[in-house]
Amino acid sequence: MNVIVNVVLAVQMLTALGMIGLILIQHGKGADMGAAFGSGSSGSLFGASGSANFLSRTTAVLAAVFFVATLALAYFGNARPAGSGSVLDTPAAVAPAAVAPASDAAIAPVAPASGAAQIPTK
Repeated sequence: MNVIVNVVLAVQMLTALGMIGLILIQHGKGADMGAAFGSGSSGSLFGASGSANFLSRTTAVLAAVFFVATLALAYFGNARPAGSGSVLDTPAAVAPAAVAPASDAAIAPVAPASGAAQIPTK
């Protein structure tokens, strides 16, 4: 499970860096709005606006991969642990053994350090 989380995290980081690079490479779209309504050249990959289409499509694919990786990390982060039940439900034989005192002599109680803890109880 840990290997899968590491792979998904690496994919998410690489797609994030790829998106940053592709977004910084792209030119502004304000002057090219007329091309979106058919007055521009062909929309093929090697046409006049081919590089813009390729960059925007690649950015969209990387964004989709980034979102899927984010959802996968959220799923793995919220997955329940394999062992169910409480720690208190484990049998005494499985629990670690208590450390025995060095001698069989009774251990004297330690006096509290603060005066407030020495208030007598009823």
